[in-house]
Amino acid sequence: MEPIRSTTTEAAEATTDALVARLGRWSAGRGPLYLLLAARLRRLIDEGLLPPGAPLPPDRRFAAALSVGRATVVAAYETLRQEGLVVRRQGSGTRVAPAAALLPGPRVRETSNPLFLNLLEPSDGVILLSCAAPLAPPPELTEAYHSLVLPQNDLGYHPAGLPALRAALAERYALRGVPTEPGQILVTTGGQQALSLLTRLLLAPGDGVLVEAPTYPGALDLFREAAAVPHPVAVGPDGVDVAEAVRVMERHRPALAYVVSRFHNPTGAVLPPLAGRRLVEAANALGVPLIDDEARADLGFEDVGFEDLGFEDPGFEPGAAQKPWTTLCAYGDVLSAGSLSKPVWGGLRIGWIRGPAPTVARLARLKAVHDLGSDLPGQLAAVRLLGGYETVLRNRVRSMRAGHTHLVAELARRLPSWTPAPTAGGQTLWVRLPHGDGLAFAQVALRHGVAVLPGSTTDALGGSVRCLRLHFLLPPEVLTEAVGRLAAAWREYAPEATAASLAA
Repeated sequence: MEPIRSTTTEAAEATTDALVARLGRWSAGRGPLYLLLAARLRRLIDEGLLPPGAPLPPDRRFAAALSVGRATVVAAYETLRQEGLVVRRQGSGTRVAPAAALLPGPRVRETSNPLFLNLLEPSDGVILLSCAAPLAPPPELTEAYHSLVLPQNDLGYHPAGLPALRAALAERYALRGVPTEPGQILVTTGGQQALSLLTRLLLAPGDGVLVEAPTYPGALDLFREAAAVPHPVAVGPDGVDVAEAVRVMERHRPALAYVVSRFHNPTGAVLPPLAGRRLVEAANALGVPLIDDEARADLGFEDVGFEDLGFEDPGFEPGAAQKPWTTLCAYGDVLSAGSLSKPVWGGLRIGWIRGPAPTVARLARLKAVHDLGSDLPGQLAAVRLLGGYETVLRNRVRSMRAGHTHLVAELARRLPSWTPAPTAGGQTLWVRLPHGDGLAFAQVALRHGVAVLPGSTTDALGGSVRCLRLHFLLPPEVLTEAVGRLAAAWREYAPEATAASLAA
């Protein structure tokens, strides 16, 4: 991502939001807020992310975006002025001082996404409801590592993936009615690398990319890094608006289209089969490569017996295999990106791409340049894990469904004015606030010790401002504590006063 710059009023508003996102968990430390803010701004200046001469947001606007008093921003700016890092002039605002210049360097490209920044921060008592991944590995994964036997007479370099794992993943697609050869599978270092490789292969600067609004912010980061032009299409209760997506593809012929068809991230929506078929057929007819992010596709709550949660379900048989679901690649040429990080554990960095064999071969050559192949012990563990995957998956989904039920109940009890969207699977709740701004509220929530993902960071249309994404993968007592902190933050948050101060 490029250093923050601004030349117009509209750009200044966008720059304020970008700077707030890049500040990360600035207020979660100890000490006066103005010193914490000054320290984080100082670091951005030192790292060149706020380059010499860059304008900083006006006092009132910045204070409103951070949900702090104007005096906090003024004091932080004054601290940096005394250090010679910023200059403040009446009528021309506050800017990074020329004296703060660093030696010229390469163009900066890094994330300001709070989803990732929260992972880079030290553990400081903040409850992370922002990054959704299982808190601990299942016992089956531990057992798989304990029983590992490393291969002999093998260099350990497999850019396309361990043959046994490629075969196991191909078999899983075949069981869903999609015949797949191992040569159609590329093993990647997690789902994020799968999307990164596809972006590098298919996008050049200036190319168009169809994205959902909202969508997975990690994908948006990749498309921005590639200097692609987003063409957002709104997501509703039944997933992406397929009719509009087809119109966008016909009008702009984007270099690729990216969707999350099952348990959409962040809304939890599921694209109906007929709509999915229409989307695939249109993309194939127009020659638009279609990526379907399947990282959460296995996490359907209906795959768990009701008796696991204290209800009766006469049709459920203990030990039965997971109910099959239809993948988009059953309807035509689709590049499916999957991962074991969400159903199993984030530390198991095993992902994959399923696609046409020639495309997979090109992706393997591209991957070889970057890492010569993903971690071999992890791939061996994944092969063993997939041998009993239904049990692992059923146990994980049972836990997730219980967490979902608990989080929804706690929100209804402590924050009844919030509106969570219903979901039948996945790992996250999409919550609409009754008023205010999710980005500004997230700042207040941080000061109460809980990190949430503001909806605006997921939406290339600039919408979802009043939304938050929360995950439900933590233990019940931690979820209860997190909602308690959110309730305290909501009582403090005063969007009307914030709007009034911004207009003053």
